[in-house]
This record gives sequence, structure tokens and C-alpha cells, in this order.
Amino acid sequence: MGLFDFAKDMGKKLFGSNDDPAEKIKESIEDNNPGITDLGVTFNDGTVDLSGKAESAEVVEKVVLLAGNVKGVTEVNIDNIDAPAPEPEVQYYTIVSGDSLSKIAKHFYNNAMDYPKLFEANREVIKDPDLIYPGQKIRIPPKTW
Repeated sequence: MGLFDFAKDMGKKLFGSNDDPAEKIKESIEDNNPGITDLGVTFNDGTVDLSGKAESAEVVEKVVLLAGNVKGVTEVNIDNIDAPAPEPEVQYYTIVSGDSLSKIAKHFYNNAMDYPKLFEANREVIKDPDLIYPGQKIRIPPKTW
């Protein structure tokens, strides 16, 4: 999988100038832990390097979004995460102004009422389906229903 890009000035503000960014990002991932063990986090000039063992490719996708949707993060590297191979159908989408989960569901699934599937797939980074913001990156799982 490798390296993922994110918008530096967008996302959740987790750390200030006196905080250790790696520690704050690690705490945030562990608070929402979707299934990664032995988590290691380093932060250097906007790049987050993650390590650990994930129980599935979906877990890795969620951890990437938890680390990347943080203000000040430009890239997330997952080369040191041990995990099963990802499903090729999973896509990522960067939210733009005017988007809603129903509008995104309509685009990807041809049905605006499938927005709860997007919300459930991104619960770690979206706490309220009505509160998404431009620049936020989410995962779009394949339609399996």
C-alpha cells in the first residue's frame, strides 16, 4: 500500500506546538482502535510513519484515515504494518465543498439512501454523518449489498 497523501491544513486539531505529535496521533488511533496491535507512530515534518500488526486490510485503511485526517499531516506511510493484502475494490475519496454523505453515496452507489454504509465504514473519522468537511478523506468500500 505504501504512502497516502492528505491536506496539511485540514482535519482534526490534535496537537499544539508544545505537544508530541506522534504521541497525540497514537493516542487518537488507540482511542478509536479498529484492530491494530503493537502500534508504533513517528511524526516528521508532516509525515506519519505507522507500524504494527493489523487483523485485516480494512483495519489498515481505517488507521490511515485516523492518522491522516489530522491537521498538520501531509502523508501517512504504512510500509511497516503487517496486514493481509487490501481488497482492490476499496477506493478513497476526498470531500469537497457541498458534499454530503448522501451525495457521495449517490455518486458511488447510485443511491443516496446508502449513505449509512459510508458512515459505518468511516465511523473512526466521522462521528456525525451530518458533519463532514472539505479536505477530509474517507474510504469507499465496494457495494456488496
